[in-house]
Amino acid sequence: MGVSALLATLFVPLAGAIAVMFIHRDQAVAAKRTALAFSLVTFLASLFLLPDFQSGNTDMQYVVNQSWISTIDAGFRIGVDGISLPLVLLTALIMPIAMLASFDSISKNVKGYYALMLLLQFGMTGVFVAWDTFLFYVFWELILIPMYFIIGIWGGKDRIYAAVKFFLYTLVGSLLMLVAIIWLGLQAKWAGVGFTADLMKLQQVGPAIGMDVQQWLFWAFAISFLIKVPLFPLHTWLPDAHVQAPTAGSVILAGVLLKLGTYGLIRFNLDLFPAASQHYAGLISTLAVIGIVYGALVAMVQTDIKKLVAYSSVSHLGFVVLGIFSMTVEGVQGAVIQMINHGISTPMLFLCVGVLYERRHTREISEYGGITKVMPRFAVLFAIAMFASVGLPGLNGFVGEFLTLLGAFNSHVLGSKVYAIVSASGVIFAAVYLLWMFQRVMFGTNDNAENHHLRDLNTKEYWQLVPLALLAIWLGVQPRPLMMLSEESVKAIVNVFAQH
Repeated sequence: MGVSALLATLFVPLAGAIAVMFIHRDQAVAAKRTALAFSLVTFLASLFLLPDFQSGNTDMQYVVNQSWISTIDAGFRIGVDGISLPLVLLTALIMPIAMLASFDSISKNVKGYYALMLLLQFGMTGVFVAWDTFLFYVFWELILIPMYFIIGIWGGKDRIYAAVKFFLYTLVGSLLMLVAIIWLGLQAKWAGVGFTADLMKLQQVGPAIGMDVQQWLFWAFAISFLIKVPLFPLHTWLPDAHVQAPTAGSVILAGVLLKLGTYGLIRFNLDLFPAASQHYAGLISTLAVIGIVYGALVAMVQTDIKKLVAYSSVSHLGFVVLGIFSMTVEGVQGAVIQMINHGISTPMLFLCVGVLYERRHTREISEYGGITKVMPRFAVLFAIAMFASVGLPGLNGFVGEFLTLLGAFNSHVLGSKVYAIVSASGVIFAAVYLLWMFQRVMFGTNDNAENHHLRDLNTKEYWQLVPLALLAIWLGVQPRPLMMLSEESVKAIVNVFAQH
């Protein structure tokens, strides 16, 4: 059952993209419904991964291993463990919501848009399940194409600039990763294993590589992943991409795409290069702390709601990177949980911004005020998203941030409590910019006549926001099921690099 569910979760979106392309271009409604149906089937298939999953087993589960290119020992090798499974489930959840968010806002070349969305889902899921470096790279590069066109065709007025910037930043990192993948395969050959792309074999080879080579391989992978996160100072593509992307594009960027980078840091850098990871933990953690504070301070001065939320992602992903390089069980597990939590609360914020933009066609904070009086149900859901992002206890954002700070505070690798203490200021700053924005938009003086007759949420918007709100509350009150999924896999990784 598990293997079938994994294959369905991976390939149903690809089948959906092909099916949508066969629909006549004039049948926009049929294209929308077909894409939504395929994404919902994918979500249902992903749920069948849970019953047979053994959370106490640190090995790869639901493994498929088929030879592909024998000369370089590349194969179709997929599977999930406690770290990748939550991210596969998150991807499957976010995509139907993003599809639904596009129903009213996307009107040109509808067929092409939904085909690209499904292709994007196929690529993102592939990154999380690939256990072959060559296959991982194929999926990693595949993601670039649909996201480039989604921003470049259906984005805002500066969409071409944002799309090209996104593409170039990511491509530079990808080329470094390709060099590292080849180099790593050669290291396996020189070690007597033979040239291979099999991640299982490379997990035995990587830690044994000499420090002089290991540090070069570490940075070749790390730069690619840190651009995707994005970590300060490699973050400048993100605000432009978020602001110019359609609402659904921002939802996917924040919900899933940024997590590819943090997932890669755990799966490749920590697992394959433990000595180099320890050596550079302080430097990367310093950049993470700078990103936390910098992202929050820049968010404070934004006048555009969407740009404010975009900079909040720079700050929040800094906590994830800090947790990863604390190299403690609490920190790494907090990072995994925070990836999921950020993938719930920040898409909610972008959806709320999208709701306002659909009604007023402006994202300027000064254009709003007193929205609570005319949109009370929207105000409740917006408040849940905002408080979850702030990290209010009882909502999902608190658990991940607490664990990452605890991990950084207790980290012997970092060797200083300053990282955690300075990072904690990011929580305070988050409350400042998010509460300030919420107060101005929702409770300020309603002087603008255009705000007096705004309609409250419709049924489609409820279906987008309510599931995420319920998840935010459930994970805030009962995070244990999510923590149990990843706990043993995190311990296994921490034990690997703790020995070096």
